[in-house]
Order: sequence, then C-alpha cells, then structure tokens
Amino acid sequence: MTTEQFEYPALYDTASEMSASSQNLFLLLVRAEYVLLFLAALSSLNFYSTPHYFIIPAAILIASLVVLIFRSLQKPEQDWYRGRALAESIKTSCWKYCMRAEPFGDSDSLSKRRGEFRSYLTEILVANRLIGDRLPPNSAAKDQITASMEATRALSLDERKEFYEKHRVRDQRTWYAKKASANRTSSKRWLVLSIFAYGVAILMSLVRITEPAFLYWPVEPVIVVASSILGWTQIKKFNELSSSYTLTAHEIGIIQGRVAEIKSEEEFSLFVVEAEQAFSREHTQWVARQQQS
Repeated sequence: MTTEQFEYPALYDTASEMSASSQNLFLLLVRAEYVLLFLAALSSLNFYSTPHYFIIPAAILIASLVVLIFRSLQKPEQDWYRGRALAESIKTSCWKYCMRAEPFGDSDSLSKRRGEFRSYLTEILVANRLIGDRLPPNSAAKDQITASMEATRALSLDERKEFYEKHRVRDQRTWYAKKASANRTSSKRWLVLSIFAYGVAILMSLVRITEPAFLYWPVEPVIVVASSILGWTQIKKFNELSSSYTLTAHEIGIIQGRVAEIKSEEEFSLFVVEAEQAFSREHTQWVARQQQS
C-alpha cells in the first residue's frame, strides 16, 4: 500500500477543503485591496483637470473599502486556521488508530477501538460546530473509517513500522524541509523587490526636486507598492516559518533514527505518540499565533 492508496476519514477531506478555499479567499481579498490602493494612488496623479475625473479615485477607494469590510465581516483567515487545525487533528488521530497507538492501542476488541475513534470524530464535530455551516458537503458521504485505514491497522508490527517510517515520518520530514527552503527563497525574493520599490520611490523623489515642473512623478503609487510588499511578507511570515520548519525537520530526522530500535507494540505506541506530537507542534503553534494576531 502507498500513500496514494491510503485514504483519510471523510471529515479530514472536508476540513482540508474548507481550509484551502478559505485561505485562497483571504489571500485573494488581500491582493484585491493592494491592487485597488495602487490604482487609487495612480489615478490621483491628476492626469486630467476636469472635476469628473476625480470620481475615478473616489470610486476605487470605495471599492477598496467594500473589500476591507467584507474581509473583516467574513474573517476567512479564521476559517483557514480552524479548518487546518481540524484537519491536522484528524490526521494525527488517524495515524494513531492505524498504528494501534494510544488512545487507540492494541485490543482484543477491534470494534471497541472503532467505536472510540468514531466517538473522537463526533467530539471534534461538536467542538467545531461554529464552522459546521461552512464545511463543504462534497466528502460528507465518504467513509470515516476507510478500508485502507483498516488494512493498515491489520498489518504486523514490522510492516506497520516500515509503513509509518516511510509514509508518515519521512513524508513529514521532506514536507517541512521543502517548506523551509521555499519560505527562505520567498523571503529573499520579496526583500529584493521591497528594496527595489523603495529605491525607485527615493530616486523619483530626488529627481522631482530637479524637475518640479513635471507633475506626474508616480512616487505615491510606488510607495503603495513598497508598502504592499511589506504587508504581504508580514502576512506570509516567510522568515519565521523558514526557521520553524527547519528546526522541525531536524527534530523529525532525530526521531526517524529510532524506528529500527523498536521491538514491541508498547514501544511503537509510545514512539507514534511522540512523533505525532512533533509533527503537529509547529503547526499548532503557528495556528495559535495567527489567531492571536
């Protein structure tokens, strides 16, 4: 079995879909605000002296205000964070169930463990009832305990150790390492763009001193661009995430080396619980920081 064949509970797919769509909506609205502010600054350069021309920047600012109010009322970033936290919580519990780790450890009664896992999903739904009306219904008809989950749980200890190391531990280590590298690259790229934008604005301001007769120096639009870049980097937190993801990748690498030393079900259960805590720690902290900001 591969991770492509492995299916998570339907609730995980639903929460992931809600998180992704809310994230896309939030970032789209932020981009729209930046673009509208840039257009407002550009149109304020007085290309025409007729009074009716000034309706254009006023209309653009009104549109920007509407976007801001809509984003403030809808709060898609909260659905993004909550959906991601919900999905990751389900994912962690799913792996614990499949690996027979606590609180879904080995038992003579498999139906008992199934009941405990279903009860856990029910508790999650109750705890997240505030976003229940925003969960997409696409995956609602799918299984909550999938056939691939049952097949994985039925594997022997050695087979589960190999499956978990390959498809969970190694996968998470690769994910965090790639994300750390991508955020570091993005941080450098946006820093260069920010410096360039500020440099252009400064140069135009100095040149305007020598050419005061020219009325159309686009200093204000360039300043809006520079400020937007700064705001974007603060929203995305490239440097912070790069550092955190790098440390998490190293921590997972240390954990990964212990798989071969496991000899019993009890040791493997403790290992899975510890590993899942490491996988979710950084994400949980990030979600908490986002909700507090």
